[in-house]
Amino acid sequence: MENALARNIEALQQRRAADERRSSAADRIAETITRFTGSMPFVVLHVVVFGLWTLINTGLLPVLPRWDASFVILGTSASVEAIFLSTFVLISQNRMAAAADKRADLDLHIGLLAEHEVTKLVTLVSAITDHLGIATEADAEVGELKQDVSPNLVLDTIAETQPGRT
Repeated sequence: MENALARNIEALQQRRAADERRSSAADRIAETITRFTGSMPFVVLHVVVFGLWTLINTGLLPVLPRWDASFVILGTSASVEAIFLSTFVLISQNRMAAAADKRADLDLHIGLLAEHEVTKLVTLVSAITDHLGIATEADAEVGELKQDVSPNLVLDTIAETQPGRT
């Protein structure tokens, strides 16, 4: 079990590294900016910049002449920054959503394969118990368990029983 676990972890790490190498320069730049803007150094930088801007332009820190007494430049700069930062965050979220979709597809595929394998095992064990003439409490359910589950049937049933979900 440990070998399979280590092999799976290694495969996942290699896949993530390969996906990272294949990402575009724009995606890597957006990810780097998003990572920095979601950090405490970014918060500290803003506290310092906005704090100094405010102190200087209110006259409380007369180290430089006032250049934005009405704070219009500061407000405009903050608004433009917010537009760009939200765009970078959306780019990163789109990448994360695409990766999550890939993982969900993989999970579904593995689940379907496991279900198919279990169905085959139930069929085999049922044949063995029938051949040996062994009766079990599960005999009543074995017929249903021997049938492969159709993913489309499951999705259709979910859609019918949960309005608003497709």
